[in-house]
Amino acid sequence: MSTTATAEPTTVKAHLRPIDAAGLAAFAAKGKANPGSRGTNKVHTVMEGQYRSLSYVGNHAPVVVDEPLHLFGQDTAPAPGEIVLSGLGGCIAVGVTAVATWKGVKLSRLEVFLEGDIGNPAAWGAGGALEKQPPEMGFQAIRVKVLVEGDATREELDEIVRHANYYSPVANTMRNPIPFEISMA
Repeated sequence: MSTTATAEPTTVKAHLRPIDAAGLAAFAAKGKANPGSRGTNKVHTVMEGQYRSLSYVGNHAPVVVDEPLHLFGQDTAPAPGEIVLSGLGGCIAVGVTAVATWKGVKLSRLEVFLEGDIGNPAAWGAGGALEKQPPEMGFQAIRVKVLVEGDATREELDEIVRHANYYSPVANTMRNPIPFEISMA
């Protein structure tokens, strides 16, 4: 007589590729020792024509920016506001990953969904709604939803997201007024 053992079903989850936890700790210690330290991001943008531009960042392939057809672009790439939201999404994802690593949480899924309400009734200052003031232009509202899974409770994951949002350089740049200057090169 043969007996067949029935195995309990198991769920196998792969974790996302981890970052260097020791390197992160050293970077955090460096920031703690010198809280006034700053880095500089540099981008060189070259207009191709119409509204299509190429932004060069280090040795990477250029980031292409365009406008949709209804805004007189060629719709060959994301619009500038979409690129801004992409930077915000990337920064939040980096922050969640860093905080999870710091707390010893292994993530198995991380997705960031972003929406931003933006209008351009001033037509980029080219004769549109001239009575508009700077605070009335640009993003008027941004909504971010984070889908995160890992070896932690929902409450712990919520705290990781809150912490990452609080310390996000890009989110804080968008939330807080900063000195901004533009001049001829």
